[in-house]
Amino acid sequence: MNSIPKIDVHAHILPAQMPNLKTKYGYGDDFIYLDHKGPDKADMMKANGQFFRTIDSLCWDPEAILAHMDKHGVQMMALSIVPVLFYYWAKPEHTLEWAQYYNNHVADIQKKYPKRFVGLGTLPMQDIDLACQELKRCKELNLPGIEIASHILDKNLDDESFYPLYQLASDLDMCIFVHPWDMMGQEKMPKYFLPWLIGMPAETSLAICSMIFGGIFDKFPKLRVLFAHGGGCFPQTLGRISHAYHARPDLCNIHQVHDPKTYLDKFYIDSLVHDEATFDFILQQFGADRIAMGSDFPFPLGDLEHGKFIEEHANMSLEDKQKVLYLTAKKWLGIE
Repeated sequence: MNSIPKIDVHAHILPAQMPNLKTKYGYGDDFIYLDHKGPDKADMMKANGQFFRTIDSLCWDPEAILAHMDKHGVQMMALSIVPVLFYYWAKPEHTLEWAQYYNNHVADIQKKYPKRFVGLGTLPMQDIDLACQELKRCKELNLPGIEIASHILDKNLDDESFYPLYQLASDLDMCIFVHPWDMMGQEKMPKYFLPWLIGMPAETSLAICSMIFGGIFDKFPKLRVLFAHGGGCFPQTLGRISHAYHARPDLCNIHQVHDPKTYLDKFYIDSLVHDEATFDFILQQFGADRIAMGSDFPFPLGDLEHGKFIEEHANMSLEDKQKVLYLTAKKWLGIE
């Protein structure tokens, strides 16, 4: 066992068995089902028969996940839905039913393994009243927070329609994990996995900038938001963003916010940048108090050694390692 505990804030899970929602509702080619190929392999398939991704039991089996965690010294994981299952495009009442099914599932895992897993719920974000209703239920299920996408259909995260959810999350002391999905410009990126390589980092920057310039962190100062993938391309473009704030306030600062550089202590990012030099850069920008170890487990684009490069970082203090590997996660999740 490693000497420093580790909490992984960015890990995905889905139910091993999922209802056939297209059959149930009579529409929805983009609903996902699992075509199991044996005890340890399955294909994620769209309801129209289109192949999406091959996964293994690390995507659904808590016992397999625990064995992997023990191998890599991970004491706890925050489990969240795979973004293709957000289903914001579906009828709101159907997304609510799916969210309830998923949230019950992840709450059951948390209840069975209370020292190893916490669950982040999913919501029907296309209908804010239903989303708030399910957020309250997530609280009743003892889930510490929720995961949402980087935008919801045609709305960015500064949209006023989301204010009731932000207020409720603040009042309930629940955290929010923002994960990119429905990536911009996909029609121009048909090859080379580019939506994941270019679109996802841009989506996260879109979400952060929308919340900063939209005044979300000023209006809801108790909100605890963490953005995936090291903040996407936001950290590397912050100089440009800040310069534009001063050079074109007529376009950027319509809500009378502060310099974007002053908001780095108002939200969190995970550590998933895959490169020590890049990690050093975000550590210098944000500080260890605002970075939590996240792996994007169990997918190949993730850090499947769960922060080993942080543990072995030669120039990082023990205090900063402890913060990034578990203390910041506890603060964001609101757990003891």
